[in-house]
Parts: sequence; C-alpha cells; structure tokens
Amino acid sequence: MPRPALLAVAVAVLWLSGCAIKPTPFTDAERAETARADRTTMFANQQPVSGPITLDEAMARAIRYNLDHRLKMMEEALAQHQLDLSNFDLLPKLTAQAGYTNRNHPLASSSQGLYTNEQSLIPSYSTDQNDRTADLSLSWNVLDFGVSYFEAKEQADHVLVLEQRRRKVVQLMMQQVREAYWQAVGAQRLRDRIGPLLDQAKSALDDSRSAQAQGLRSPVETLNYQRTLLDLMRQLEAVRDQLEEAKPRLASLMNLEPGQDYTLAPADAFSVPAFDMAMPKMEDMALQRRPELVEASYNERISVNETHKAMAKLLPGIEFSLGAHYDSNSFLVYNAWRSAGISVSWNLLNLLNYKSIHGTAQAQLDVAKVQRMALSMAVLTQVHVARSELAARTRQFDLLKQLNDVDQQILEHTHNATIANAQGKLEEIRVATAAMMSELRLYQSYGELESAYGQMLATLGLDPVPDAVGGHDLAALEQSIAAERQQWDRLARGVDATPAMSLPVQPGPTLTAAALSAGVAAK
Repeated sequence: MPRPALLAVAVAVLWLSGCAIKPTPFTDAERAETARADRTTMFANQQPVSGPITLDEAMARAIRYNLDHRLKMMEEALAQHQLDLSNFDLLPKLTAQAGYTNRNHPLASSSQGLYTNEQSLIPSYSTDQNDRTADLSLSWNVLDFGVSYFEAKEQADHVLVLEQRRRKVVQLMMQQVREAYWQAVGAQRLRDRIGPLLDQAKSALDDSRSAQAQGLRSPVETLNYQRTLLDLMRQLEAVRDQLEEAKPRLASLMNLEPGQDYTLAPADAFSVPAFDMAMPKMEDMALQRRPELVEASYNERISVNETHKAMAKLLPGIEFSLGAHYDSNSFLVYNAWRSAGISVSWNLLNLLNYKSIHGTAQAQLDVAKVQRMALSMAVLTQVHVARSELAARTRQFDLLKQLNDVDQQILEHTHNATIANAQGKLEEIRVATAAMMSELRLYQSYGELESAYGQMLATLGLDPVPDAVGGHDLAALEQSIAAERQQWDRLARGVDATPAMSLPVQPGPTLTAAALSAGVAAK
C-alpha cells in the first residue's frame, strides 16, 4: 500500500476510535478500593496519641493534621509553583527545531514569459528529494516581556493572598478547638456519672410500678411520681447524647480517626481570660493584622498591575531574534548559517479602544479600593462586637459558676438527708440531675467563653503560631503555641512586652495605616 494511502487509513482509524469513546463509570470494586485508600491516607503519618491531650497539644494537632488546613497549605504551595512557572515566561524563547522531508518527485519548476506566455526556461529543481533541516533560534518580544512581568507580579501577590486565607483558616480553627476542647472536658468528667444516676432512676421507677400493682398508693400520686422520674430520665438521656457528640467534634478538628478513644488533661481550675486592652489600640491592631484586610490590599495591588498590563498591551511589540540554521540541501552553497533580526508590530485598532480598556481597568481598581474600605468598616465593627460578646460571656460564666456551686451544695445536703431517711429517692434523683445539668452548662459556658476569647484574638488578627517554629515535630509546635498563647494573654491584659511585635506588612501603594507602637509583645 502506498504511503499516502496508509497514512489516510491510520488517520481514519484514529478518528473513528475517537467517535467510539463512551462514558466509563467506576465499578463498585474500584470505589471500594478508593475508599479504603483514602481512609488509610487520611490518618497516615500522624504521631499517635500517647497520653492525655492538653489544650496546646489539641491546637498543635489541629494545625499539623487538620485536612482543611493541609488543603490551604497545598493551595499555597501550588500557587508558589505557578509563580515559578510565571517567572520562566520572563525569559527569551529558545526554540530548537529539526525536520526531515521526502518527496517522490523532485521539486521541479519552470518559468513563463510575462508578455509572450511562452516557457522561458526548461524545468529545473534546486532541492534534494530527501532533505534534513535543523534550527536553533532565540527570540525576545519586549511587549510579551512587559505583559509577563505584570502577570508574574500578580501571581506573586496571589501567593500572598493564599497565605492570608490560610491564616484565617488557622485562626477560625483555633477558636473552634478552644470551644470543643472544654465541651469535651465536660463530657469526660460527667459521662461516668450519668449511668449510675439513670440506674437509680430506673430502680425507683420499678419500685413505683411494683407499688402501683400492689395498690399501696393512690393511682394519681403514683403516676405523677412515675412521670417525674421519666422526665428526669429523659433529661439524663438528652445530656448523655450531648456528651457523646463532644469528643468526636474535637477528634475531627485534630484529625483523629473516628471512634478512637482519648483522654484530655485540662487545667485543675477554670481560668477566666482577662482583656484590658484599650479600644483604640485594638482597632489599630485589627486594621493592620486582619488577614481579610491584608488580602484586600494585595487584591488592590493586583488590580494596579492589571491596569499596567492592560496599558502595556496597547504598545507596539518589538521582537529581537537570533538563530543558527542547517539545511542538508546539496544545492545550497552554505548549508549552515546564522541570522539576526528585529521586527515591530502594532495593533493600531487597540488605540481606538484605549478609553474602554483604561476605564475598565480603573473601575476594577476603584472597586478593590471600596471593598477594602468596606472591609475596614466591618473589621472595626467586629472588634467592638467581639469585645462586648467576651464581656457578656464572662458575666454569664460567673453567674453559672455561682449557680453550680449552689446546686452542688443542695445536692450534698439532699444526699445527707436521704441517708438519714429525711428525703425520698425522687428528690435525690431530681436534685442530682439538676446538679449534673448545672455542671454541664458550666462547662458549656466556659467553652463559649474560651470561644469568645479566641474570637477576640482572631478579630485582632493574632496568630496562634509564630512565624518561626523551633522544629517541625508536634512537640516543637506545641511549645511554640504555648509560648505564643501566653504572649497574647499578656498582651490582652495590657502588659507590654519586648521586643516589639513584628506585623505583617501590608502592600503599597494602598497601605495607609501606621505601624503599631513599640512595646507590644513580640510575635
């Protein structure tokens, strides 16, 4: 079969094969294998839990192993790789090319007179039937370089934007860990007390039903007694359901395998966080440190570079080229040669669209500025709201603590009276249930207080981890978190520390806020 015909048949077969492609869904076995692999990968390369978990360790595990945080870190790494690729676009283009040509007939031609319309030369050719070529050329377009330069600057700012988004995720995650940790502490301390109390209520219910069957008491009195017991049992079951949900939520934040048992090591007493920072100082700190505002400043700078890029595309393109060439054609006098050139191209129609292009770019920049101003106003509002919420949570916790102390004393007196046969079982069960729920509400209130405190720190843009960590293992991260947490606690109490805290520098030319005054705790 001739070569052209063979090539045509091959192209036809490939075309028909492409038309025959059909959707191929995953099989059940493939999905099961994917699920097993994902389950193994989700919890791989994690340091196992070797003892009771402190709050600092819970935060460290969340930062190190939480999948949402790991996703943000991978997105940041991807953006960094894309920046590296963008930097390569700034380099000149170095192109190597080689080819081979075969003809079944020589590339012969003749000439014809313009006026006589008669053949003026006999047919001739100046190209071999088999020809090999090779080229190595270097070209650099000044316009493409300018556009690529601004695109690379935009990509560099995009890397910084993703860094701020990761900061936001970490701050929110630490707030969630604070609340979930103390709710899990309450579950750990109360869950073993629900079972005996339920057994006691069930025993009293069985005794009441036996007495009802024997007719020892009036039916209405007996039924009211049973109704009270059943309502207490319902409350206890509801409490147990709440307790069962607390530790799995914390385990999810730490990326522990569902169902894995662990214990917590909280402080012996509740420590109510104090916050005495002056409001003007809080506002200045939030305006300079909040990830959303830093991100908005980077987006504004991206808009500036987008404007410059749009203007650069209106300029003429100048291209310089250098090359080395080779051709095996035996009719050539020189089979190898070098070349150099310069060319200019300009799309003049773009000049007619100058106002539209410039107006669009300027509008995009104006939108970015207004967005930053709107965010600044929202941040200032959040600072005041977070301060008020922290104060409210502190007052609520103080009242619940006093209420819990009273309930525990009532339980003690009721228990003593029951032992002396001065009180019945129902009253003891009711008081014990009320005391347990009071203690549960106390832990929940403290978790909400810690969450409000974490929200206050996040509102100010304070990071739980310093820029430089002493090591990459979990213990080093835990120590860094503990040191940073103590530092922010001192700052919240209005205690200055040295050296001055280093703030994330917002990008120009839109940065208008001044730096924080010296004397704030070092990050």
